[in-house]
Parts: sequence; C-alpha cells; structure tokens
Amino acid sequence: MSVLMTLRVTGDPTAIEKLGADNGALFEGVIADASSRGLISHHFYGSENEVLVVDEWPDEASFQAFFENSGPQIQQMMASAGVTTQPSIEFWRHLEVGDDVG
Repeated sequence: MSVLMTLRVTGDPTAIEKLGADNGALFEGVIADASSRGLISHHFYGSENEVLVVDEWPDEASFQAFFENSGPQIQQMMASAGVTTQPSIEFWRHLEVGDDVG
C-alpha cells in the first residue's frame, strides 16, 4: 500500500513559485529522478509563511532512496527560494474506515 510523504518548511511560497517559473528545468530534473524511483504524485502547497510538499510513494524506502540521491538538489532549490529551516518529513498511511471520497 502506498504512503503519503509530507515535507514542511518555513518559507515564502511565492518565492517557490517564482523559482519554478524561472528555473523549471531544475524542478523537471528532480521530478524525473523521483518518477524513476517510483513517485506516484507530487504537489506543492503554501500558506502565509510555510511550504508543504505532499507526495505519494509506493513505500517509505522508495522516497528515502530518492531523497538520498536528490537531497542536495532539493536543498539548493529551497535555499534559492529563501528557505532556511530543515525540512520536517513525515510518512502517512491510509486508514481503511469506509468513508473515502475521490
């Protein structure tokens, strides 16, 4: 069963969007690497002063293998966007309670 991975940092979501617009190739390279390692889905979200990444992976090990390889690129992306905090990474499993929508 797949897992959700959340990565949360303090930072300016607008700066992340600008970095993506200005340097799409960097993002595309990271996504290509992640996809080759099993990434199922990927989304960025922002609040006033935080950035949240929500990914779906086949399992925690697939994400860990990706992050060990691409961690420096991800840290470079975050630093370029003004993020100075270390990411908080958590894994979540789906709970079967019978009320899924979508």
